[in-house]
Amino acid sequence: MPAKRSGDTVPQRRDPVATRNKLLTAARLEFARHGLAGARVDEIAERAGVNKQLVYHYFGDKDALYLAVLEWVYEDIREQERRLNLEGLPPEKAIRRLIEASFDHLAANPDFIVLLNDENRGGARHVRGSTRLEAMHSPLVKSVSHILNEGVRAGVFRKGIDPVQLYISIAGLSYFFFSNTPTLSAIFGKDLSSRAQRRARRRHVADLVLHSLRP
Repeated sequence: MPAKRSGDTVPQRRDPVATRNKLLTAARLEFARHGLAGARVDEIAERAGVNKQLVYHYFGDKDALYLAVLEWVYEDIREQERRLNLEGLPPEKAIRRLIEASFDHLAANPDFIVLLNDENRGGARHVRGSTRLEAMHSPLVKSVSHILNEGVRAGVFRKGIDPVQLYISIAGLSYFFFSNTPTLSAIFGKDLSSRAQRRARRRHVADLVLHSLRP
């Protein structure tokens, strides 16, 4: 067997987890910029620095990659909510923290709004086909329901609040603000993207929701 020459290179073994993560990161950017219809697999592979065939190897096709990105962005916000440990807090403080965390997540992840808008235009076809997303939301609904019940027992919340409707309201009050910041800024003649305006909106949403929960 010939001796190994010092100049010979050793082929590097592929790291499947790292490669998959690179593709997801590249795909998230591409889908946020161009939507599902305009996104190109070639661009995703090039940005990830991998062979195009690896997209199909790890995800199957562009639609499956798109769903994987959607599941990732939802998992991001669910993971953030889990870290809040809401059920260990007094009810009013728990709801305020949930509102503030939801607001801050949208502020830090503008692509989340773009991706969801694109999926909604498509009738939520990919989200409906996911086996993971409903399971992600179930613990959150259970947690919010527990906090509401604790608030009723403590006399700080009124009875009959639907936890799903409450969460939709919390999300909607922040989502609309961020998804429409340019037009709202133009209409009202102020820069709603400024730090001061965002702080004011964050405080307003929390105060408004908490006021609606009181007896």
